[in-house]
Amino acid sequence: MKRIAIITGASSGLGREFVKILKEKSEIEEIWAIARHQDKLDKLKKQMGRKIRPISMDIADLARIEDLGTMLAENEIEVRYLINNAGYAKFCSYGDLSVTESVDMINVNISGVVAMGLVCIPYMPRGSHIINIASQAAFQPLPYQNLYSSTKAFVRNYTRALNVELKDRGITATAVCPGWLKTRLYDRANIGAAKATRRFCGMTTPDKVARKAVADADRGRDISIYSFYVNFCHIGAKLLPQRVMMKLWLCQQRINPCARPKSENNNSYSRPSQQ
Repeated sequence: MKRIAIITGASSGLGREFVKILKEKSEIEEIWAIARHQDKLDKLKKQMGRKIRPISMDIADLARIEDLGTMLAENEIEVRYLINNAGYAKFCSYGDLSVTESVDMINVNISGVVAMGLVCIPYMPRGSHIINIASQAAFQPLPYQNLYSSTKAFVRNYTRALNVELKDRGITATAVCPGWLKTRLYDRANIGAAKATRRFCGMTTPDKVARKAVADADRGRDISIYSFYVNFCHIGAKLLPQRVMMKLWLCQQRINPCARPKSENNNSYSRPSQQ
């Protein structure tokens, strides 16, 4: 049986750091690197070497995940690591996103994570690991990141509960809750909204988070948190009421929820006209 790792969102950022770490593990014979853009995957394979098997697919497309399940069934393999890293954010209010954009974020951040797990678990032997990327945003509701923080809260709770359910199979599931990372997530997240996240406290690099995540997963932990700052926020979210945490967040971001955006009459807050 070929021993493999599967990593989504593998072509850059945190996913790329996981590729670097797992390709050095002697027990991993092949890494199925999943991302949307084939050109980036080809570049990854060229840089990382023979262990990389590029697979271009969109995690929001359930049919493509089912195709991956067929690939697993057709090969004699064991999935030793499944790392669900693919996901994205938008820094804005609810009214700045279309229905399609909102549902797509849910499909990538939640449905893709669940579907990948269900497809891969039958091929995971005892001692295998699922690593799902949640976020510091999972600790509390975040106004003007309401959808992103809610999807990551799901990933965190789902993963920790899944870890308990998988104990009889000897598989661990670890929710990784990083703070702000120096990745390209911000390029996609910043859409120029009038009210949006603009202050990024405790910024760190993805290599540090990836190393701790793999180490915590190998130790059998159900949650991985890097840095004193993120741990402090985690404790604060446990001790303080959510309404207080939300007020602190708004103060940190210098957002006044009662202030009307200057372009209110011309943006998506307006009710659509009836035809």
